Amino acid sequence: MAGEVPSLAESKLTALVVDDNLVNQSMHHKLLDRLGIKNDVVCNGQEAVDVHCSGRNYDLILMDMDMPVMNGIQATKKLREMGIESKIAGVTTRSKEEEKKEFMEAGLNDFQEKPLTISKLVSILHNLDFYVQT
Repeated sequence: MAGEVPSLAESKLTALVVDDNLVNQSMHHKLLDRLGIKNDVVCNGQEAVDVHCSGRNYDLILMDMDMPVMNGIQATKKLREMGIESKIAGVTTRSKEEEKKEFMEAGLNDFQEKPLTISKLVSILHNLDFYVQT
């Protein structure tokens, strides 16, 4: 990766990675770590809902679309119904416009296609008004 990696080391931002794929979980966790963002990982939408029900809150949620138990669309709708105001970014391999539209309408604040990279993550953070020093 060329160039400087932006740093949020001074920030107190927190993020939740919601993805059933272990490789994606690891990649997203490491990308957030590189930016100094404390983060947790869960395997499906139901776990994301459960974490919030237990009282945890996050500034940012990286939400996959296709997961077992509860998918990203269902989880995003449920989190919004619960009054969760975290910024939610959909991160998926799906590229059909109607699928993106349905995901966005569920309550996403932003959307990026996988694979997630540092530049895509920084774009999400900028789009959602999180300060990123570059």
